[in-house]
Amino acid sequence: MMENILYEGKAKIIYTTENPEIIRVAYKNDTTAFNGEKFEKLEGKGQLNNEISSYFFSYLKEQGIESHFVKKISNTEQLVRRVDIVPLEVVTRNIAAGSLSKRIGWEEGRKMPEPIVEFYFKNDDLGDPMLADVHIQTLGLATESDLEILRKKALEVNNHLLNLLEPRGLLLVDFKLEFGRDASGQLLLADEISPDTCRFWDAETQEKLDKDRFRRDLGGVTDAYAEVLRRLNSI
Repeated sequence: MMENILYEGKAKIIYTTENPEIIRVAYKNDTTAFNGEKFEKLEGKGQLNNEISSYFFSYLKEQGIESHFVKKISNTEQLVRRVDIVPLEVVTRNIAAGSLSKRIGWEEGRKMPEPIVEFYFKNDDLGDPMLADVHIQTLGLATESDLEILRKKALEVNNHLLNLLEPRGLLLVDFKLEFGRDASGQLLLADEISPDTCRFWDAETQEKLDKDRFRRDLGGVTDAYAEVLRRLNSI
């Protein structure tokens, strides 16, 4: 059976495979921000995100967190289980930064009293707006029990990532997760976990080691991603 492109997004291309339940994900060097208004190709970024995301999914599986991830098959590709993505971005925040700082007036770097979980509607035309539970249920995007599961899973992932990153000198400021349903209806962690979807800061200097380097024209984007991967492999 020929492989066909199922979907091409901003950072990845999704292909069919001979197994209808397995798809191939190819990470691109394309880098976008502000709903695609800012764009650049950064050599090596696709490989770094593939390796970092594969590392995180493998680590989380060891901690009992199931995801769509099957295995890394090349520098820029991985196989994953086919899921129907829930159209919600699940954002967990440990430290005020980015849009949260602007929204609530807290300076960047101020630690949250406890982690918070927010939901955003995956809809580029609307600018991926933040939604309250009542909006999510009104739109039929997820049920109340679904949201409880998503919050619980997001906080579990947060705890495991904090335990992983702290000894490596990395602050997990915030991160976005996506989830999907497999053929049996089970909610699985999906998409990717990388510096494109997380804010990582150096614990001592607060230096940004994530996509904010691209958003804010700080330069050194792939060098920062490579540093994250180096630290993940350092212990």
